[in-house]
Amino acid sequence: MTISFTPAAGHLGDASHHAEAARGNHIASERAIAALQQALSGTADHDKILLRAAAGAGKSYALVRMVATALEHAQCRRVAVTAFANKQIFPLAGALGTELGAPQVCLFVSAERLDEIPDHVLSAVTVATKLDEIPGTTTVVLGTSHKLGSMAYRNKWFQLGASANGKAPFDVLFVDEAWQLPLHRYVTVEKLAPLSVGVGDVGQLPPIDPSENPWRGDPGYNPYRAWPTAYEDKPKTFAVDLPAVWRPTAAQLPLWRAFYSDWDHLDCVAAPGDRRLDLPALDGPARTVWEAVATGAPTLVEIDGLAEAEAADIDQPLLDELERLLEPLLAGGFSAVSTRYDGTGQPTDEKIVDSAAPGDDPLIVILATRNQAVDDAAEMVERLTTRLDLPEGVIRASTVDSWQGQTNAITVAIHPLSGADKLDDFNSAFGRLAVTCTRATHGLLMVARNGLDQLLDDAAAQPGTPLGEPGTRSLPRQTHQRILNTFSRAKLQLAGCELGG
Repeated sequence: MTISFTPAAGHLGDASHHAEAARGNHIASERAIAALQQALSGTADHDKILLRAAAGAGKSYALVRMVATALEHAQCRRVAVTAFANKQIFPLAGALGTELGAPQVCLFVSAERLDEIPDHVLSAVTVATKLDEIPGTTTVVLGTSHKLGSMAYRNKWFQLGASANGKAPFDVLFVDEAWQLPLHRYVTVEKLAPLSVGVGDVGQLPPIDPSENPWRGDPGYNPYRAWPTAYEDKPKTFAVDLPAVWRPTAAQLPLWRAFYSDWDHLDCVAAPGDRRLDLPALDGPARTVWEAVATGAPTLVEIDGLAEAEAADIDQPLLDELERLLEPLLAGGFSAVSTRYDGTGQPTDEKIVDSAAPGDDPLIVILATRNQAVDDAAEMVERLTTRLDLPEGVIRASTVDSWQGQTNAITVAIHPLSGADKLDDFNSAFGRLAVTCTRATHGLLMVARNGLDQLLDDAAAQPGTPLGEPGTRSLPRQTHQRILNTFSRAKLQLAGCELGG
């Protein structure tokens, strides 16, 4: 077994870090807040405000600031906050409750979901399952679009009385993870307030992949697309981008820039050296691979000489080799070390999370695009956990779609094109690959069967509009190649096989 590495072609180049990088987000947030205040005052006719972000830009922090600022305005008495799923609403409710106090913040949730609310959220908010349980002190109501929309459909929100605008029950509707909420869900809550503020990652996957337009009557309209795409170019929409990311290592920034290539600029709060992985003693290919991952640079390992897979998305031989790479790392134990920052991006101290005592976020998450591949990966996780007696939270497996919005120290992902024979709409979707590559705070390892370059070289040239709407969101070969150029790449040759190109 031999391994050979090729360094990434993409380089960090000119980038700001720490407070200088965070200042860009502060300025963008201030512009969005100013637009919000102008709309509430009636000095601007905005009815949509969009704060667009790359993955890990600190958008939830910005949303909390905007909610608090809106409520200080004389023309804002009550706001609603919504998102597609409770897993997005719950942490946001906790943050707003901590900021504003439980009497002001009401989490409106189905009775069947009460047991899912974390204890720290319960202690920070008021919880209601019925409208008449919402206290008169409430200024913020949070709930999923399904929960808030069901009340709107039956015109029940007017039991609360009109808000400061005199017509609607809320003065502002805030939508978190806005680019994951499809248009047909947004229209169920749109009339709750005269002004909507959407905050989110433009690279998220909507709940239904919008690569094809099922709406035959209007080629510019698609109810399954993320709702902000229907309004971004409207004259009453104010849109601004957050130009810095907090989540990735500095060495991952070229990868982030490859996904958001049409942005004017993208900086990284973490500077070189701010994140590191302390590894155990390793040898052989495992040492080579994990030392590469520990640099913080995205790493791709293509494996040559594998037995045939059952299918492109059912690849037990590939998972077997991944298990051999993971076992010595997990057996020896490792730590994820992070520089922590204040709200302005200035370094304060260090945080160390050891695999012997993992924290809230998993240390390692294995991601795949298909359910069968994740089922096989979950069995591998169970074997490793049992064999090595690992504590809960060290390693888990998930589909990419289910893991969006989540964070982990190390991502180990099966490349969506591994074993594929063409660039189809599913395995080359922009959002799916973007989510795969942007969950990790410390290291990204992508694994694949040998042959990605050949697949892309042989693929037919085609235009791509990964961010434009309407149109396909599939990535053309040129975009895939640009993304792969940001990876440190290795070829792992199994015994008895000549290293392929």
